[in-house]
Amino acid sequence: MKPIVTAFFDEQTNTYSYIVQDPLSRACAIVDPVLDFDSPSGTTSYEGADAIIAAVKQQDLQTEWIIETHAHADHLSAAPYIKQALGGKIAIGEKITTVQQTFGELFNDGPALARDGSQFDHLFKDNETYKIGHLTGTALYTPGHTPACMSHIIGDAIFVGDTIFMPDGGTARADFPGGDAAELYRSIHKILSLPEDYRIFVCHDYAPNDREYVYETTVADQLTHNIHVREGISQEEFVAMRQARDKTLGMPRLILPSLQVNIRAGNMPEAEDNGLVYLKLPVNAFK
Repeated sequence: MKPIVTAFFDEQTNTYSYIVQDPLSRACAIVDPVLDFDSPSGTTSYEGADAIIAAVKQQDLQTEWIIETHAHADHLSAAPYIKQALGGKIAIGEKITTVQQTFGELFNDGPALARDGSQFDHLFKDNETYKIGHLTGTALYTPGHTPACMSHIIGDAIFVGDTIFMPDGGTARADFPGGDAAELYRSIHKILSLPEDYRIFVCHDYAPNDREYVYETTVADQLTHNIHVREGISQEEFVAMRQARDKTLGMPRLILPSLQVNIRAGNMPEAEDNGLVYLKLPVNAFK
């Protein structure tokens, strides 16, 4: 079945979020929603999330799932805000517990942060199936960028998170804690073993060479044209390229606030006794 997919682009973080709709009913899922966050002032806002909410309400859709492909390091999640407005279950891959353990220690959260994934309504297992109306979704474990990444096959559409970009953008980095370039290569080839006419929807686009922003490609296009993993590129070649490239990359601008929030399913840490919420800035953590 071919789901109806509506894309929303957040230019500040180059992130695509999606409404995925069952064409035979009003059921839908929302994938990777973004919370607007101004880092210098520490201010949150909801323009992007409100656009998604308005589109769902305008079409009188019923939100069944709010899916995070992984704990994003480049934007804060708007999942709780969306859930409050539209309902639905916030879900992520079960390996989020590994990410919570790593970053719970980094931020010295202690018992204030449960490391069992209980902040989420549902934890997907590898190859688990679920329903969006008449649509069947399958959660596919695709680690390498992070240990908790999952891609989602919904009908003929694949939502790949940060595993792979548009063909001229290549692939995601693999140097975050728990990342692994060889594992990323194998994960991408799980995706590229699917039918060649399946549609791939990326989480990010950076518009190389000043082209227009785009978000949709196909398995066949990736196999033929992806600059990092097209047919004929071996795992050894990919790993050497990926590791060398990753050494040249700086940290994402919002990695520290994003991870503190996203490992809590998009919720902020508890407010302190003055009523304000604080996000930590660990010094020299990524030297």
